Amino acid sequence: MAKTFGAESTTDEVLEGVNLAGKRVLVTGVSAGLGVETVRSLVAHGAEVVGTARDLDKARVALKDADAQRAKGASIDLVECDLASLSSVRDAAGKILAQGKPFDVIIANAGVMACPQGKTADGFETQFGTNHLGHFVLVNRLVPLLKQGARIVVLSSAGHQMSDVDLDDPNFERTEYRPFTGYGRSKTANILYAVALDRRLKTRGVRAAALHPGGIQTELGRHMTAELMQEMMPRWTQMKGGPMRFKNVPQGAATTVWCSFVAPAEAIGGRYCEDCHVAEVNDDATSRVGVRPYALDPDRAEALWRKSEAMVGEKFALN
Repeated sequence: MAKTFGAESTTDEVLEGVNLAGKRVLVTGVSAGLGVETVRSLVAHGAEVVGTARDLDKARVALKDADAQRAKGASIDLVECDLASLSSVRDAAGKILAQGKPFDVIIANAGVMACPQGKTADGFETQFGTNHLGHFVLVNRLVPLLKQGARIVVLSSAGHQMSDVDLDDPNFERTEYRPFTGYGRSKTANILYAVALDRRLKTRGVRAAALHPGGIQTELGRHMTAELMQEMMPRWTQMKGGPMRFKNVPQGAATTVWCSFVAPAEAIGGRYCEDCHVAEVNDDATSRVGVRPYALDPDRAEALWRKSEAMVGEKFALN
């Protein structure tokens, strides 16, 4: 009988009895928080992990405990990659492609949240450019390395409920910038990207899914000012589902490893998951649970794909 997991499940509980020897996994953003725990849990079960980080020295320090818990045959290799610079992204993809080693799973984990208005090296709004466009180029370039039956797991957030993407003004050139609106747009883009990827790749046995890890207090919240906290308090305390409960980091990374290795691929393909299960579609704006319909809209996903190609100046014919 299959085990049932939920909001309080941890990475070790989800992966109990799972042997990942011979599995090769790419994880972005491995210098802090969920990325570090994801790597730790994977290598503890025998996986070979390639981790990307903007600051490799920081990543090496952060991964010391993970390295100490490596099972026999497991490995951690690091590649420098700044998702806020497409030049860095393309360089990292080139180095990984040059190795020619296939992947079983790609986990798009890295991201920024509610940061002050700014631009990436390529002139994109920081959150959309980093959370979506950086991964769009990196993952699409690495698709040729995916094995039959591989999975792509994209970390999104319940923050997607704060805003649909704005394909007419993705860089806030005509819209007043609000940090959590920008975050919401980028997290909706993460889900739509998974929808579009899944449609393109499922015929070759590769499935893609997005997920909400839960509320976790990590470095992701480093831009949370008192003003932003006050702005978000009603959402955290008054929405349906009761007061927001924070998870610890092993609980936060549990849905990532569940989607990557435990959940049936057919069940999660093109879907949005939370608390180690596939989330229900929920259009109730007063509820924080589930996924908004606009984030799973296939037509919206295709429009975002075309817009993203135009923005990065690169076309990807994956199917």
